[in-house]
Amino acid sequence: MMINSLALPPSDAEVDAWLAVLTAAAAVDLPQLPPPSRVEVAGRLRVTPVRGRPLLWTAGERAGEGEEAGVAALLLFTEEGNTHTAFLDALTVRPGARRRGIGTALWERVREELLADGRTSVAAMVDLGGPGQAFAEAAGFRNVLPMAWYVQDIPVGGEPAHAAADRCASAPATPGYELLTWYGLVPDAWAPAAAAAHAAMEDAPTGDMDERIQTWTAPRLHTLQQLILDRGGDMITVAAVTPGGEVAAYTEVVLPDPTGTTALQYDTVVVPAHRGHGLGRAVKRHMAARAAARHPQLRRIATTVADENGPMRAVNEALGYRRERGVGIYQTTL
Repeated sequence: MMINSLALPPSDAEVDAWLAVLTAAAAVDLPQLPPPSRVEVAGRLRVTPVRGRPLLWTAGERAGEGEEAGVAALLLFTEEGNTHTAFLDALTVRPGARRRGIGTALWERVREELLADGRTSVAAMVDLGGPGQAFAEAAGFRNVLPMAWYVQDIPVGGEPAHAAADRCASAPATPGYELLTWYGLVPDAWAPAAAAAHAAMEDAPTGDMDERIQTWTAPRLHTLQQLILDRGGDMITVAAVTPGGEVAAYTEVVLPDPTGTTALQYDTVVVPAHRGHGLGRAVKRHMAARAAARHPQLRRIATTVADENGPMRAVNEALGYRRERGVGIYQTTL
């Protein structure tokens, strides 16, 4: 068994080998989903995350065999308050190479690095009902935040259901609010208000995760948004704002590959003082229309919602989202 550490940034050949492992695994484990995009995979491997130090490994059953049997990616958080924990971004074995100890060998290498760096826990996002869940539980992980993927379909040549009413940028969400759309970075003039609104995410369910929510500032907001752009993606933010310049609600959608057919719904937040006015539904309706207009090839918007987040699940249901599959944040203590 050969476990190799990749230098950063990885070469084109190393990116292609990594992509081949993910593509082969996805074809068996999640055949209903589009295959992984090279733009997204290359961006994640080559552009260093701002929140921590990344480590990449590949595994082969024999040296020089010509293809990798497995891959693993670890992010060691460097931000204040999270230097005790980490996130296992990938641990994937090619289907034809499974049950040969490759996943276990990768996990042992990851665990060795975590212990050497003084980490006391690590988390990962795991699809339920598949080989990932069985492997994680065998390795001592437990589900600390049960969630599910929800998907909104976008028809060919049209807008998703419930979006037409918000087609015009000037259309108010509800009386007293204006909807604004920002592509890429939030404008400097609105960044402080947008960062303040992000702080409302603090009441979102986090289960028993060791990772701590960071304080939102305008520079941090721009830094995280710039990472998405630097990785080759596109980002759209829709905000409901007040005449006094407050961001009362917002939602974000990201296309990791702007030519792809799937967008990822990021945060949707309504500031507590403005809840009960339908702003969550309004910004998400408007977002779906804007995303479909900007990316005509877009066919689905996917998002995760915690099982205990009843209000957001109700908003999604009203907008036509359907539950696709279960997923969870799994965590283990070292």
